[in-house]
Amino acid sequence: MLYVITGPPAAGKSSWIQARAQPTDIVIDLDRITLALSGPGAPQWNQDPVLKRVALRARHGAIEEAVTHRDGRDVYLIHTMPSPKALARYRRLDATVIAVDPGRDIVMQRIQDMRDPAMTAVATRWYTYAAKHQTQTVTKQASRDW
Repeated sequence: MLYVITGPPAAGKSSWIQARAQPTDIVIDLDRITLALSGPGAPQWNQDPVLKRVALRARHGAIEEAVTHRDGRDVYLIHTMPSPKALARYRRLDATVIAVDPGRDIVMQRIQDMRDPAMTAVATRWYTYAAKHQTQTVTKQASRDW
């Protein structure tokens, strides 16, 4: 099964997956890929543009391979704000699309506390987009101690 997990930055998408995925499941998370490709001591949420570009290419390859295995194991794909074209592709693949959203106030506080301030703009775009196009299953992710 393919699960596409959407939601604003700092919503808890990775935590949602961690609570459900098994060790043999496939998890495609751009933050984890970027960290894996970063040098020692890199921040957990590395926004370096060159590393992001390399990580995006690795993510694309991982998605292409992972979807071929979705009948034998679960595939969890984090895609913060998929375009209508991407959503149509995921639906053709019989994906379950899940939006993780603990609420705007919690997200903005988490970004302020532990993320690059530029993520505020990404979260604002996500909430604007979600308000206009919300056709996804929405899961309220409980807040946790960070």
